[in-house]
Amino acid sequence: MKRFYKVAAPGEAAGACGIAVLLDGRPVRTPERRILAVPGRQLAEAIAGEWAAQGDEIDTASMPLMRLAASALDRVVPRRGDIVEQLARYAETDLVCYRAPAPADLVERQTATWQPLVDWVLRRFDAPLVMTNDVSPVTQPGDALAGLRAAVEAHDDFELAALGLAIQACGSLVIGLALSHGEVDPVAAADASQLDEAYQAAFWGDDSDAIVRRAGLRADIGSAAYFLELHRAN
Repeated sequence: MKRFYKVAAPGEAAGACGIAVLLDGRPVRTPERRILAVPGRQLAEAIAGEWAAQGDEIDTASMPLMRLAASALDRVVPRRGDIVEQLARYAETDLVCYRAPAPADLVERQTATWQPLVDWVLRRFDAPLVMTNDVSPVTQPGDALAGLRAAVEAHDDFELAALGLAIQACGSLVIGLALSHGEVDPVAAADASQLDEAYQAAFWGDDSDAIVRRAGLRADIGSAAYFLELHRAN
């Protein structure tokens, strides 16, 4: 799509709930035609900055903050209960609960990286997760699942959009929650979520498609963390 505006800036818009993102004074609309408005000015300024940075052609893939805000408005707000349930279900088969029986150096690496996160969710959310080194699914305790579901539900709509992106990119509710609560930074979250794959790549070699895919996931994790930081700064 060709760029059709000169100035992008945060501002007020009739019918907007929060600070809108304006293009030449007109509000940006989400794919579902809602006014793109967010609660805080710092996030609105950053999203406007994404629009301002566009060249002659608009590339929405280069605007992760805008896409997360639109996701919050279009997906989370009307279907909040469903989104909470979808994300909470990651706890039933969380990556950090499935440990390799061998080799020893991989076992040590998983324990050193993942066990502190398992211990953290126990302390923070009273969620005692069960570990296994079997490929068969393990049944997690009901109180652990309830505690982690409550942790997901405690996020507001905009936080939930970012948390969802982080959980999907990490393949782990535990790592996503740790990122959201500042227990890990985006680099540590990505490293933890890609531990097994990185180990295998170091041993067997890597391919360009896998490298690109992992880089994309790292970018998503970083975008989720930055969105949360901006949203909570106000």
